[in-house]
Amino acid sequence: MSWIPEYIFRPRGWLLMAAGVLALLLAQVLGRRDLMVVAVFLLMLPPLASVGLRLLTPGFSVKRHFAPAFVETGTTATVTLEVRGSTPGGGRARIVETLPPYLIDVPRFDYPQPVAPRSLVSRYSYTFHPTRRGVFTIGPLTAKFGDPFDVALLERKLDAGDTLTVAPTAVVLPEISLTSGRGQDGSRMTRQQANPSDDDVMNREYRHGDPLRRIHWPATARQGKLMVRAEESVTTPEAALILDQRLWSYGGHAKLSRTADALSTSPAFEWAVVAANSVASHVLERNYSLRVLDHRGRPGFASSRSAQEPDREDFSGASGALAVAQSLAALELADSPIDAGQTQAPLADVLADKLLQSRRRGPLIAITGELTGADAMTLAATAEAAEGTFALLVCSDPAAMAGPLNILRRAGWQAVALTPGTSLLHAWDQMDAPVLVPPPPPGSGPRHQPGAGGAGPGGATGPHIATTRPLP
Repeated sequence: MSWIPEYIFRPRGWLLMAAGVLALLLAQVLGRRDLMVVAVFLLMLPPLASVGLRLLTPGFSVKRHFAPAFVETGTTATVTLEVRGSTPGGGRARIVETLPPYLIDVPRFDYPQPVAPRSLVSRYSYTFHPTRRGVFTIGPLTAKFGDPFDVALLERKLDAGDTLTVAPTAVVLPEISLTSGRGQDGSRMTRQQANPSDDDVMNREYRHGDPLRRIHWPATARQGKLMVRAEESVTTPEAALILDQRLWSYGGHAKLSRTADALSTSPAFEWAVVAANSVASHVLERNYSLRVLDHRGRPGFASSRSAQEPDREDFSGASGALAVAQSLAALELADSPIDAGQTQAPLADVLADKLLQSRRRGPLIAITGELTGADAMTLAATAEAAEGTFALLVCSDPAAMAGPLNILRRAGWQAVALTPGTSLLHAWDQMDAPVLVPPPPPGSGPRHQPGAGGAGPGGATGPHIATTRPLP
């Protein structure tokens, strides 16, 4: 009887009221008092049961736990619900968990399901597999209560739901020249002594405040006084990541659904987000400090709803990798302001200025969509801002990016153009592949002196091979 609406009353309740109306008519026609009693009973039972449900239904509190607390796309998440009633047992109900629309299987449970006899707490658990990044509302938990006669219905929300952040999954990247020349921990040792001494090249006399763990006991025995090891200084490697977020450069955007949880994104931008998370994890695992900027030169996650610190630029360590992944969860394409007479918003000049003012002791990685010649010139000018420059351009037609790629390569960038269907591992390997770069047209070229492997304006007269540059 699915055609009978379940609002306030169950189908049985609506049928009882219909039978009561019929019995009332027959009592009037036939003059039978017993039919009148039956009619009154049938008409009053559903409303009284409905009022009883609303007055006697116990209160509830809901706690929702996620395992793991940090969820990535493609993984399995477990949700545990603890429903606490105000009275042991309480009324029986059918409870339903509300999930994002793209998750088809909706969990349904029977209440109560006490964890112990006469316990106030009922516990349930279910799993789901998030396939999209974003910030999603899990819940609310809705319960449908019925009366002992199964004629009335009460539907109510037990909570407002909880927020779950789903981050993009990082791809494990192999070693390339981007991080070569570093130690296992990403550090680079120098010959300069942290505490030089004229007495001993490797050891010096103990000074007040030196930690005891640095005492060199053999040298102490030979010298007859406390001697400590003179440690070599360690330069902390630094990397910078530029993540282009311009709407037009990724071919526009499309919301994956019409809900509030949907993101303004595109397949190309989703590829860029996964690449950004993978590159960030790659360098942070090697003890680099990482600076993340957007196409305007602002903090890279200033517009992300999932960023705990939107104004944060610098990240380091495992906590930094977690913060980057969490910030990328709800990062969206942004409409950039366009100047008069322009159809495409260029990369901001302040981005190049910011990078040049703070030269990094490490690589500069740019992950962008389509670039114009002016965009490529802006990036080319930053080639001296780092110890290696790398670019991944994701677009629908890599052949159309030949001009911007050549500008970048002549300036010393190792740049690759690819489609959203390209494997990230394949694109990563191509970063070190030698590329044939034609010479620049006469009178043109980047606004900076080219690095190794590049040709400047008026330089080589024929095509050449752009090879990888070893990092200092």
